[in-house]
Amino acid sequence: MDFLLIIKAIILGLVEGLTEFAPVSSTGHMIIVDDMWLRSKDFLGKYGANTFKVVIQLGSILAVVVTFKDRFIDLLGLDRLFNKQTVKKEGRLKLSQVIVGLIPAGVFGVLFEDYIDEHLFSTETVLIGLVIGAIFMIIADRLGPKNPKIQSVDQITYKQAFTVGLIQCLSLWPGFSRSGSTISGGVLLGMSHRTAADFTFIMAVPIMAGASFLSLVKNLEYITMDALPFFIVGFISAFVFALLSIRLFLKLIEKIKLIPFAIYRIVLAGIIYVVFFL
Repeated sequence: MDFLLIIKAIILGLVEGLTEFAPVSSTGHMIIVDDMWLRSKDFLGKYGANTFKVVIQLGSILAVVVTFKDRFIDLLGLDRLFNKQTVKKEGRLKLSQVIVGLIPAGVFGVLFEDYIDEHLFSTETVLIGLVIGAIFMIIADRLGPKNPKIQSVDQITYKQAFTVGLIQCLSLWPGFSRSGSTISGGVLLGMSHRTAADFTFIMAVPIMAGASFLSLVKNLEYITMDALPFFIVGFISAFVFALLSIRLFLKLIEKIKLIPFAIYRIVLAGIIYVVFFL
């Protein structure tokens, strides 16, 4: 087993885990850490660098499932199976509302997947996504209600779920950030920052898991015994750091809002611009 390769797998898992669900663009960070430094395509070429990234993304998704396990048990109606004595209330968030929120990005993603892969995955487009996404986040913090009425995902309506889903389509542009777009959209619709974040994470699981599993099926030839140690290490690294990142983010979001993250994105864009274009 290549020890240096294991260390690199841990680092990539760390970057994925820390940035996938924060509104800072995991793509932008992968450009800096991977494309500019580790170059996973060089050292993971024979194992499938893109397949490795799908595997570590699944680690991040599992972290969301663990964090919101009670909510997912409730949504899927698995209370009895897990011996959860949940009191069913009128107006609780329903699985159908989550699905409604997923429809827009799902449809646009399927329709434009090839175009996005061929034309939008470049350093220039990620820079644009980072900056415009940051501006959108600042606008949301400035224009969102000071005393939002929606303090829980259980208060979200079908119309609001669909509207957040439409806004999530902005994240199909690399660098815009799924959580950045949906949390900002939720805040503009009258949700508290924590409520918008909770709904963002809940919606992220099915759409990311579906896309990841489809990608994994297409690249099964790379899942070999030689590759397994690196994939497992990267998966565990992403899971652990995503778990820590999500819990910290959910504690911070109500206190610091979105503007500090927006400023960070602009600084990140500046670093990428200096390194690549000056």
